Amino acid sequence: MKALTWHGRRDVRVEDVPDPVVKEPTDAVIRVTTTAICGSDLHLYEVLGPFMGQGDILGHEPMGVVEEVGAEVSHIRPGDRVVIPFNISCGHCHMCERKLYAQCETTQVRDQGMGAALFGYTKLYGQVPGGQAEYLRVPQAQFGPIKVPEGPSDERFVYLSDVLPTARQAVAYADLPPEGSVTVFGLGPIGQMSCRIARHLGHRVIGVDLVPERLAMARRHDIETIDANAVSDVPAAVRDMTGGRGTDGVIDAVGMEAHGSPVAKVAQSLTALLPDRAAAGLMTHAGVDRLAVLYQAIETVRRGGTISLSGVYGGMADPMPMLRMFDKGISVRMGQAHVKRWIDELLPLVSDDADPLGVQDLATHRLPLADAPHAYEIFQKKEDGAIKVLLTP
Repeated sequence: MKALTWHGRRDVRVEDVPDPVVKEPTDAVIRVTTTAICGSDLHLYEVLGPFMGQGDILGHEPMGVVEEVGAEVSHIRPGDRVVIPFNISCGHCHMCERKLYAQCETTQVRDQGMGAALFGYTKLYGQVPGGQAEYLRVPQAQFGPIKVPEGPSDERFVYLSDVLPTARQAVAYADLPPEGSVTVFGLGPIGQMSCRIARHLGHRVIGVDLVPERLAMARRHDIETIDANAVSDVPAAVRDMTGGRGTDGVIDAVGMEAHGSPVAKVAQSLTALLPDRAAAGLMTHAGVDRLAVLYQAIETVRRGGTISLSGVYGGMADPMPMLRMFDKGISVRMGQAHVKRWIDELLPLVSDDADPLGVQDLATHRLPLADAPHAYEIFQKKEDGAIKVLLTP
């Protein structure tokens, strides 16, 4: 089959690889019909190379049609249309019983000290072959796959794999009061959907970005926006819009590659040039995150408010303004999305022909899998208006 494979910093290739097969009775194999590029895939493309292996298959936002199932998989069968959550969870362990699926004890990557395995996402998370491919082996298929209706386009459902649950959890973790307010930093796919979900739930939403196309998309969905290129002090601007207090919550949907962190950007670039063993050690024990947005979030949230982190961070010793956080009484919540925790709420919304979350106004590019290297390049460089890219194998 054809699959997108990693070969180095900014070097991804579509190659022939062996077809996946059922190996365990809890496996399934699906034929991928749509797969997406995630903003966190760009971390693999640019920064997290030390944790990748030559030929690793990328991608963790797939959906498709079931081809084969193992003997212990009963809730789906060949021919069913399914979405695959990006994290791999068993559904029955101590953590899964508490709906903490991203911490599944059956698939935890213990040799790395990490949580549940993820599709297509580095040695840290199990080095499981990903879904930017024609076919995908799905471990723990007795629980993971989400069966979706026939008929509507893939674009209605594919975001259930990651974008929508991550955005829903980001809003939940912001701990907003009824009719409360939230600032969302970063209007990529997660930020866009965080804004729309918060708005759908009755909150006031202020979106912050510096890319014109992203700001325009947010405004189409009745989101107040701040252009970070045009405003010298974003937290002050938010306070001006909120009676001097700041918003009740802040969502950081940017993460470790934020603009406005020149020193850390240099550190990331130098780390990428080191041998993998040295680079991996540096990244897991030193401060290499670009924290400009997180610092702004701390200044933007009101006293006693909550910061919700959905953007991926990777450093271990980055400096944090603890006195400021303590003085303001800030709470911080974060973590990988517990995908299936949110599906019962989200599936009716994406199935609704009225499209209350605007899922059909998110993808800006729909390309064949063969064009994936070009898709990564324009997404990483924020060129050609790329906000969300869907690939068709």
